[in-house]
Amino acid sequence: MSLFRLKQIAVCVLSALVVATGTPVTARAEIIDTSTALAAATRSESLGRIARALDQESVRERLEALGVDRAAIDARLAALTDAELASLAERLENAPAAGDVLGLIGAVFVVLLILELVGVIDIFKTVGPAARR
Repeated sequence: MSLFRLKQIAVCVLSALVVATGTPVTARAEIIDTSTALAAATRSESLGRIARALDQESVRERLEALGVDRAAIDARLAALTDAELASLAERLENAPAAGDVLGLIGAVFVVLLILELVGVIDIFKTVGPAARR
């Protein structure tokens, strides 16, 4: 290949790059109302409060003893509605400090049971003699 041919190829490639970088990129923006912004903030606050309660050593040990994985709990919490999350977070906040770990575990179990009955999760299908076959 001659030097002239390489220069032609380089000019063509650079021209294509200049044209490609000059195309405008569209951005979508929407106005959100106050209730949507507050709902997102409330949801993240509730998730943070629940995560702090679940991060306690006694709760973590008890959940591990019951065979409940933290990743499974996080997945189930993500499936809850904003109202359910706020209710669970409120119940955890009103529970006696470091006194009623069973109450906390019971609340998590009730949430898991409700999600199982509604059909959102299948956690209990893998537990029991039928799963061992």
